[in-house]
Amino acid sequence: MAEPSRSVPFEPHGLGVVLVHPEIPPNTGNIGRLCAATRTPLRLIEPLGFSLDDRYRRRAGLDYWQHLQFELHDGWAAYRESAPARRRVYLSARAERSLIAADFGEGELDLVFGCETKGLPAEILQQAGDEIFRIPIAEPAVRSFNLANAVAMVVFEALRRRGRLD
Repeated sequence: MAEPSRSVPFEPHGLGVVLVHPEIPPNTGNIGRLCAATRTPLRLIEPLGFSLDDRYRRRAGLDYWQHLQFELHDGWAAYRESAPARRRVYLSARAERSLIAADFGEGELDLVFGCETKGLPAEILQQAGDEIFRIPIAEPAVRSFNLANAVAMVVFEALRRRGRLD
């Protein structure tokens, strides 16, 4: 593990963002900024497609990490062991069910996203059960959204439904 969790005090809203094997540093940088702005913990699942060394973080736009609560996990199993009671909603461009049907409810909930080029690994999707959703796309020629945009849409929808937006 590269760096330990940071603890940033904030009023918890119960949501977390999980990125499984993110590959593109600027996407993770934008997601980190979103998470810092919304006070949403970010959980990164290794392997990552980039280094978390300070120099590389700044270059990728990860200069907001002093305001971010984040965790780095050595693989999916390590993440699952660290948060066995958290409910999870999985996002996949290939899911049949629309995000509109997702239950963001109350309590501890992680929003799980796969890497930019491959999405979520099959073994993770098999564990997801009925909790796999896609963001609706009107134009059939568009396969998916950019990861950072997708995370922003889902986080704000979850916060909106939980009544956490001013």
